[in-house]
Amino acid sequence: MNSDESIKKSLSRASGITQDIFANKDVAHLFIHHDKVVSLQGVPGLIIEPREIPDGIDLQIRLKKNTVVANPVHMCFGLMHKEGIQRINMDITIEDRSSIQVLAHCTFPIAEKIQHLMNATINIGKHASYSYIERHIHGESGGITVVPKATIHLQDHARYKTDFELLKGRVGRIDIDYETFCGPYSVLEMNAKVNATHTDIVHIKEKGHLNGEHAHGVLLSRVAVRDDATAEVYSELTASAAYARGHVDCKEIVQDNGVVSAVPIVKVNHPKAHITHEASLGSVDSKQLQTLMARGLDEEKATDLIIQGLLR
Repeated sequence: MNSDESIKKSLSRASGITQDIFANKDVAHLFIHHDKVVSLQGVPGLIIEPREIPDGIDLQIRLKKNTVVANPVHMCFGLMHKEGIQRINMDITIEDRSSIQVLAHCTFPIAEKIQHLMNATINIGKHASYSYIERHIHGESGGITVVPKATIHLQDHARYKTDFELLKGRVGRIDIDYETFCGPYSVLEMNAKVNATHTDIVHIKEKGHLNGEHAHGVLLSRVAVRDDATAEVYSELTASAAYARGHVDCKEIVQDNGVVSAVPIVKVNHPKAHITHEASLGSVDSKQLQTLMARGLDEEKATDLIIQGLLR
């Protein structure tokens, strides 16, 4: 077995990806280990052009006009070493009347001193749809820093949904910074779910600009903090056009010596626009806890179950 094939199997196994996708010609995929492409397969209408750079990859992705990719595209970014830097620079263009869903698996199972740095520019055309689900799997040492940044532009009637999940392994340190600009009748949905323990540090910064008439946007975050971990969530949504609608929703659970903070900012610059917000910070709900303990669970297991429900 050659080294690329061995690394590909290690990445897929650590990420929970079945080997079936490699044999299915109808499923596009891209596997990157450190600064090397170990597996790439496209489908008609989807152009994936990676270029290897020191400690990372420059990645150009273009979905041609009127193309609907039927199956989710699997991307895996990982580093199977204890130390290192991985830089991923993405330039993504989804052309008019096209649709795609990406499942991104970011895998660092034995990280002790690793940086994963992602910088993305995303342009979504008219009546186009782009969904990006990013799932992180880390080791238990907490020796990783994750810094994802993205700027997204939505044209008329475009749809953009992103889900960021970091639920398995130690967070280490994470610093999310996303900003989205929305045209008329576009729809934005940004979701972040993070489970932090020990001395993990979580920073989430999300901004949405509803600049077009009838644009809709939702910023949603769910964070659980235990032990000595800290979390800060900054969510800003601005409506600047008639009939723009938005909602900011942040829920954070804190246990032990953890510290959480939330900064929801809503701005309305047009008399026919409307934004709502909701923030909830604190310990687990006492009624839920008592109900679960009355059914035979101890406090620790009941708390874990409530947190799992929050992050589901």
